[in-house]
Amino acid sequence: MVAVLGPTNTGKTHLAIERMLGHRTGMIGFPLRLLARENYDRIVSIKGKNAVALVTGEEKILPPSPSYWVCTVESMPLDRAVDFLAVDEVQLCADPERGHIFTDRLLNARGLVETMFLGSDTVQPLIRRLVPRAEFISRPRFSQLTYAGYRKLTRLPPRSCVVAFSATDVYALAEMIRRQRGGTAVVLGALSPRTRNAQVGLYQAGEVDYLVATDAIGMGLNMDVDHVAFARIVKFDGFAPRRLRAPEVAQIAGRAGRHMRDGTFGTTDEVGELEADVVDRVENHQFETIKTLMWRNSKLRFDTPGFLLKSLEERPPIPELLRARDADDHLALQALVRDHEVMDLAKGRDNVRLLWEVCQVPDFRKVLSDAHTRLLGQIFRQLRTGIGRLDEDWAAKQIARLDRTEGDIDALVARIAHIRTWTYISNRPSWLTDPVHWQARTRAIEDKLSDALHERLTQRFIDRRSATLVRTLKDGRDLIGGVRADGEVVVEGHPVGRLEGFRFVPDAPERSEEAKSLLTAARRALREEVASRLRAFEQEPDDVFALGLDGVLTADGLPVARLGPGPSVLTPAVLPFDEGLLDQGQLDRVRVRLERWLKDRVAARLRPLLALRDAADLTGAARGLAFQLVENMGAMPRAPVAPMVEGLERADRKALSRHGVRLGVSHLYLTALAKPGAVELRGLLWAVKHRLSLPVPIPPPGRVSVEATGAPPAFWDAIGYPEAGPRALRVDMLDRLETELLTAAKEGRAVAEPALAQMIGAKPEELGAVMKGLGYTRSVAEDGAVSWRRRRNPRHK
Repeated sequence: MVAVLGPTNTGKTHLAIERMLGHRTGMIGFPLRLLARENYDRIVSIKGKNAVALVTGEEKILPPSPSYWVCTVESMPLDRAVDFLAVDEVQLCADPERGHIFTDRLLNARGLVETMFLGSDTVQPLIRRLVPRAEFISRPRFSQLTYAGYRKLTRLPPRSCVVAFSATDVYALAEMIRRQRGGTAVVLGALSPRTRNAQVGLYQAGEVDYLVATDAIGMGLNMDVDHVAFARIVKFDGFAPRRLRAPEVAQIAGRAGRHMRDGTFGTTDEVGELEADVVDRVENHQFETIKTLMWRNSKLRFDTPGFLLKSLEERPPIPELLRARDADDHLALQALVRDHEVMDLAKGRDNVRLLWEVCQVPDFRKVLSDAHTRLLGQIFRQLRTGIGRLDEDWAAKQIARLDRTEGDIDALVARIAHIRTWTYISNRPSWLTDPVHWQARTRAIEDKLSDALHERLTQRFIDRRSATLVRTLKDGRDLIGGVRADGEVVVEGHPVGRLEGFRFVPDAPERSEEAKSLLTAARRALREEVASRLRAFEQEPDDVFALGLDGVLTADGLPVARLGPGPSVLTPAVLPFDEGLLDQGQLDRVRVRLERWLKDRVAARLRPLLALRDAADLTGAARGLAFQLVENMGAMPRAPVAPMVEGLERADRKALSRHGVRLGVSHLYLTALAKPGAVELRGLLWAVKHRLSLPVPIPPPGRVSVEATGAPPAFWDAIGYPEAGPRALRVDMLDRLETELLTAAKEGRAVAEPALAQMIGAKPEELGAVMKGLGYTRSVAEDGAVSWRRRRNPRHK
């Protein structure tokens, strides 16, 4: 016997297959059905289908006279003599669940000419002790495995495998990578081999650059992984959570690098640094040797169920062997012997042996529920009664319930596990009348469910659009893109967002990594489209543009810029929205076009104000008053400039009047600026200059007064609506009010208060507060006549 031992990526399996094919007949056992199938296909390609048999618990391909047998370790037909026999991953002799089977093969399975066991060198001392005549071949790793520290999940390099130890963690990590990197393949032990192969195929084909997996990848799955990152370092071993041991870290990390290509391993930032001792052991392949192997008596007694249980519970003969904990088949037998009907039928060696075979039907769901035990009881009873086979109508109903592809990922995983149990049953030819039919039926259902599961996993964890774009961007290749008539942006055949003017709106959460990738892709793919739109934008007529009360400039209704404080109130800054599609030169071209439009807009709506500013016929005090009126947006209190007003010559007054300036009782103002468009623009420009929150409370068109809330007093003055107590009055109506009061006082007549309230658009009950705010006091004569007199108020001198 030869033991070929060493770390992962040493070519042990390749050596064993070469040795086997050099013999006339051979048999090799693998730890996983997936590996058995993979190597079966490989050997068939060399020797042809007629020369190779595949035997697993769920699949049997048996040509008439095969020379080579590829099996799972549990399914090796050891009663068949072969020249060469090999068992892969022999260190699994120490596994608490399956170790006793590997130990049995180590102790009892032999080829007629050559026997080979493959695995880790941690098992070497025990093999030397249990098989003294064994020879040993040490195989060095082809490539180096180096520790790379820890990184954030979002900063892992492409071709990385992220490892966790529960489906919940795997799904959460996969979801995060999908959002940040476009997608990932997923591998869990609960997946069927077909689904696992399909997911690995996505990764191998380069459709995604990341793989999230449990330790199911640690056993011989050959993939092009450059880096293995442990997102968790604690796993539940069936009894309690525990930290991974150094050999387990090495087994999983060893998936990084392939053949002569070096690999790295590390952790994510949630785990932090690995212990220096663990890193050193993994990098140098130096681990503590295995002290005991799991063992279960394989020389079973089938006289009665009681004798069978007693033989299963026999103690190991030497200290190096440790009795395995009760396996699922043992637990099933313990449950069934409590069923009186089963015990009545389990009489005689053949029937006890049959009961044991039924107990070995696996529960791939791993739920350890009574439902599985009840199924086994039904199978045994049917095999012992009637025609000695399973009732096909009953089996058909059981299987038909699983032939459904609706439901979520967990539902499909559960269904696949259940159908795999029936696939195993169908591969017991003596249990069914037409086993070939049921093998095909269960295989077809498993394949259909597996394909549906693969589709669900792909839909949930792979954004093909983002994955394609990320890969193309990384390669530096040109992207093919365009914009549909409705504004949808398509890059490399994938919708990625919408183009609204020069603003790209990605189909992804704002500020996410995915949104950044889509913007980068759109920027590269839409260079010509953006350049063309910019040329058209510069030639657009003025009626395409608009300015909202929120300070946003739009083109054809789409936002392109906003206003900001500029050199003066009348010349605000135009700030184009920088959405990442335009370079600085292009942004400047947008700004210049909008500044030209805004200048014309201000000139059109505030023409009287600009004309006053540029008036050449004003001199002296009149020019000074004009300057201050322009600074105050066309309306200002009279009191601060009263001396200048009183000093005006008749010609100055006429000149100001020609420019629309009214020297009112309490205010100076430009009469033409009371129009709604002028009021709105004055308010917006003043608010932008003084950094007020937008929009500001612009009075509705035609309203002569509004509640004076939501803005400071200076704002109301700037738009020509001075404050008057609780209200702001349009300055021309305020002047009319005060003129009326002065005239009434001179003429000695009473004032009709309802008429005053109506004049200023106030409620009668508000009039008193308004008049008080303007500096007037109310008096009532003996005859009931009402008069208003101005208090001494500097603002209204």
